[in-house]
Amino acid sequence: MLTADSRALVGLSIVKRVPPSADNSTHQVLQQARRELDQYFAGTRKHFDVPVELMGTAFQRSIWNLLTKIHFGDTVSYGELAEKVGKPHAARAIGGAVGANPVPIIVPCHRVMGVSGLITGYSAGDGISTKKVLLDLEGIAYRF
Repeated sequence: MLTADSRALVGLSIVKRVPPSADNSTHQVLQQARRELDQYFAGTRKHFDVPVELMGTAFQRSIWNLLTKIHFGDTVSYGELAEKVGKPHAARAIGGAVGANPVPIIVPCHRVMGVSGLITGYSAGDGISTKKVLLDLEGIAYRF
């Protein structure tokens, strides 16, 4: 389920059924997001161009910005993200920010792994099973 303001996508929830009242098929940002997600799941899109507005704390936004730099088919660990923000002992806080990502898939939090490619969790959809589907789609090897 996608949500947007007048300029950008602000939320993506992985749900089994979108409520009928949630149809905003004429909203330009939602149309673009839907089209790009369809292309991603069809295997023809590796990068999203839909405008996104990420609302959270400054720390969360800094982590989400780093997530957008993880390329299709690549992964990083929570520890690597902690190093990149200059907080090498903050892997747990990084995990909290990753888990609070309001726009999963488009801001690719599924590409963040535990040590040595271990799947340690996923807060979107059905959790780890959803993360596995996304990793498989991108051809990413993982352990669980």
